[in-house]
Amino acid sequence: MTQSTDPQSAGLGPEDRKIVTLARSARARNGVPEGAAVRDETGRTYVAGTVDLSSLKLSALQTAVAMAVASGAKFLEAAAVVTEAEAVSEADRAAVRDLGGADTPVVLAGPDGTVRLSVQAG
Repeated sequence: MTQSTDPQSAGLGPEDRKIVTLARSARARNGVPEGAAVRDETGRTYVAGTVDLSSLKLSALQTAVAMAVASGAKFLEAAAVVTEAEAVSEADRAAVRDLGGADTPVVLAGPDGTVRLSVQAG
């Protein structure tokens, strides 16, 4: 697990910084507790916010993974979630792992976009 206060020092490349920015934008635009973005094997990104209906509750990262699957993605290269939480939940890591495998990086950033940590889905 890598902890950092700056996306540059976290070793994030431009594509990973992009998904953090997209996740942050989704959170702010939709006024939801979390925003997330994932990147598939073709470089396409899927951006989502928290779903909180009486009949359906999904984290932002679970929603982004579901959007990728529904759009035909075969593999995930990376994932990012922007949240107040201090850790990536096991359920979120499991969703990423299901499509991307255990080594898929998952970046956790705070609402201001500051990268808190990067973990593998496994």
